[in-house]
Amino acid sequence: MKAPVMLAALLLARAALAQSLPVIELNAGIHRIEAEVAASPAARIRGLMQRTTLPPARGMLFVFDQEARHCMWMKNTYLPLSVAFLDATGRIINIEEMQPQTLDNHCAARPARYALEMNAGWFAQRGIRAGDAISGIGQVPPAH
Repeated sequence: MKAPVMLAALLLARAALAQSLPVIELNAGIHRIEAEVAASPAARIRGLMQRTTLPPARGMLFVFDQEARHCMWMKNTYLPLSVAFLDATGRIINIEEMQPQTLDNHCAARPARYALEMNAGWFAQRGIRAGDAISGIGQVPPAH
């Protein structure tokens, strides 16, 4: 297989993986979020790795099987991201800014049930901070 054909096949496979995750609507106040749901261990591990773009209102919600001080990192992730750690009710515990291609840990300040990744600065640009609620969490499928 020639390099351009292999590259095209890889890009199509990557797009198919991204599209295979369920998408739910969440809200941060008046701001609508289309969140891909990463509820399985494989989806959580893959996360937003290898992506080069993320639409402005699109993000990824990581669903954990238990509340804990979960941490995120940016290995093989090409986009700068913000991550909001959420409790079981959807209340934001803390927000961390993450730089691409780094191995720094970004952790929940206390036990979290979810992590919501958005483009870098998304929360700050909208005045969303710790203590605010993300609505729509009740429709999130459980971790599996």
